[in-house]
Amino acid sequence: MLPALLGGCHRYRFPVYPASYHEFAYVSDGADNTVTVLDLVYLRRDRTLPVGRQPTGMAVNPVRNEVYVANMGSDSVSVIDAEKNEVVRTIGVHRTPYSIDVAPDGKRAYVANSGSNTVSVLDLDTRREISVSATGEAPGVVRVSPDNRTLVVSNRVAGSISVYTIHAEDSARPLELREAFSGCKGATDVSVIPNSAQDLDSGSKAFVACSGAHNVMVVWLAATADSWRGKQDATLQHDQMLCLLDVGKTPTHLAVKPDGGEVFSTNFDSDSISEIDTWNNNVSGTYVVGSKPSRAVISQDNSSVWVTDFGSDSATLYSIDDGRPEASVHTGSKPDALAFSADEHLLLVADSGSADVSVIRMQAQNGPALFTLLPGGGQPNDIVVKSFHAKLPSR
Repeated sequence: MLPALLGGCHRYRFPVYPASYHEFAYVSDGADNTVTVLDLVYLRRDRTLPVGRQPTGMAVNPVRNEVYVANMGSDSVSVIDAEKNEVVRTIGVHRTPYSIDVAPDGKRAYVANSGSNTVSVLDLDTRREISVSATGEAPGVVRVSPDNRTLVVSNRVAGSISVYTIHAEDSARPLELREAFSGCKGATDVSVIPNSAQDLDSGSKAFVACSGAHNVMVVWLAATADSWRGKQDATLQHDQMLCLLDVGKTPTHLAVKPDGGEVFSTNFDSDSISEIDTWNNNVSGTYVVGSKPSRAVISQDNSSVWVTDFGSDSATLYSIDDGRPEASVHTGSKPDALAFSADEHLLLVADSGSADVSVIRMQAQNGPALFTLLPGGGQPNDIVVKSFHAKLPSR
């Protein structure tokens, strides 16, 4: 029986990685004007990088080993080389950049400049700003569609979204305003999903959290004229506001299942999350979780949602299949941003009130459990993860 018992213990061990494997978490620290780099292989702080003032939103390049940081207080974006863990360029943008997103091909980034009512387009090959377009008042979150055809920007003060056509091969006119939709009070988070996983040209949908109310706005994003869906129905070649869905009060964050079938809204002032059916555009249920749910992340197998409970210093595991909370893990104070490690062995929670990052082991013997706390800087605002295999020196 001994071999069987030993084999059964393997799932509770930490993963063993090859020497070439590197994985880091990056935490923006708005108080100290730094990014804290955490080594997720050895579970320790690797270093602290000076960036611009008041760093907030971050994004990872899906193609190259780079991380980007929006610096609200210095009107810039810092470029971090993840292989060297050094800031290799600072790109000037416009006033009060809040969030950043990167195109699927890794060639461009888009920055919402909340203080100047603009969005900047960055060329990541030359590492410079190549264009600026007007938005509504106080743009907050910027998202690129999976097909790299459309950019959606939420405008918090205007209570609207701006929709742009992306001209990926045109550096002279990289963005073209296509449509704007109002009626989303306090528009904040945005999620964009393809309408069909088999045909990215069949159109997309944008889901927008209306944090000043209790709604999520659903917008159809136009299909291409030569796609099968566009040929079948010419009306689908135009953007359309489909509906406003009632969720809990003050929706703050939207998490999309990897299969695109559902979106979950964290409802901060209703202590709940709402499950949205993306195909039928309806709320299939609203469920009570911990106090002041802030953000959420969904497992790659589409089975569960982790929610940070800002008001109760914990993270809640909600089972999508069973329709109920399954576990709660104590964290640091005021947990907010969160991210999985690449293999989902760890859940990382940035604790904005206690200046640390809670590291939760997903495969602990008695279920998910807090393993350790790592430094997160004086005011952790956001957290992203980058993993890669480095080239080993030749002998």
